[in-house]
Amino acid sequence: MRRPSGLWGLPRPGRGCLPVLRRNFLVWRKTALTTVLGDVMDPMVALLALGYGLGSLLPGIDGVPYVTFLAAGSICMGALYAATFEATYSAFSRLHIQHSWDAMLNTPLSLDDVVFAEILWAAAKSLKSGLAILLVVLALDISRAPTLAWIPLLLVLLGVTFASLALVMSALAKGFDFFMYYFTLGVTPMVFLSGVFFPVAQLPEALVQVARIAPLAPAIELVRPLVLGRLPEHAWMHVLQLAATAAVATWLATALMRRRLLR
Repeated sequence: MRRPSGLWGLPRPGRGCLPVLRRNFLVWRKTALTTVLGDVMDPMVALLALGYGLGSLLPGIDGVPYVTFLAAGSICMGALYAATFEATYSAFSRLHIQHSWDAMLNTPLSLDDVVFAEILWAAAKSLKSGLAILLVVLALDISRAPTLAWIPLLLVLLGVTFASLALVMSALAKGFDFFMYYFTLGVTPMVFLSGVFFPVAQLPEALVQVARIAPLAPAIELVRPLVLGRLPEHAWMHVLQLAATAAVATWLATALMRRRLLR
């Protein structure tokens, strides 16, 4: 195993990420059909029940049908949950239960390679989930806007951001129960405060400011206009916020994993 230059130094992943990604893909391929069906059915049920069922009882939001408003939030929420579950429960299982990390670290791979590969793999799962919801949006004719073509590119950035944040939790966790704190105190409030189900402007001003800090809020600010057929305003600011969050979280996850495994 190649040693990093310092515990808190910048991540230095190399091509060693590729065999780790290939290993994770080969394992996932055995259950691919089941997971893909779940990615499609879950958002379809949610959009039918909330978008059409509840939405039929609600007026449009700023002239937009509720199901269309909800579709954008569902894409981002699906990406968030897919990346978070993969980088917490699945990554922690490979780290502590299956001991896959131990096996890989007894090869020429570095810890930075493994950490970065885990983030990329969780981002790939996030992209898959987001694309599945996007296909549902197209299949149900919720939106056919040409600007939808930009969403897959954004999903890559969203996946890396959400995955790196979740891997920080895996680096701190002592057991699976620890992740309930992250979901209860982090993920769930972020979903309800960031504009998935209703406009953020409906919240008290103090909560609006909190919501804007959470990475899900800029994600929705980028995706929702694309679903509605227009380009987002101040897109560079939202992209910069997500990229900065991903960079800091990747560095922190790498440093914490070094402290945990190499001390």
